Amino acid sequence: MSGLDDLIDTYCAAWSDPDPTRRRELLSGVWTDGATYTDPTVHCVGVDELLAHIATVVARRPGAQVVRTSPVDAHHDLGRFAWHVVLADGSALPEGLDVVELSAGRIRRIIGFFGPLR
Repeated sequence: MSGLDDLIDTYCAAWSDPDPTRRRELLSGVWTDGATYTDPTVHCVGVDELLAHIATVVARRPGAQVVRTSPVDAHHDLGRFAWHVVLADGSALPEGLDVVELSAGRIRRIIGFFGPLR
């Protein structure tokens, strides 16, 4: 597994961990100051806003896990990877895709898309 794979898997683990302190530790290790997260439902700036959003998602889906479902495809400090949410009962939500921008080996921006391309 590459360093970028580890970075993305740590980011995904932050979405899955029920412990807010642990989520902060995970994100702080991979997120740059002022990094942004944007998906169809939200735009977050900085780790505190993202952690608040993740807390809302975790509360709605206790026991769910965000699982990377593809290799990380990357070039020029940009990458993309597919993922899905596996619910506590083992069922999975439709796959999503994230585009990531890196800076000095950490996440500077993530743009998330939900569902398959049509």
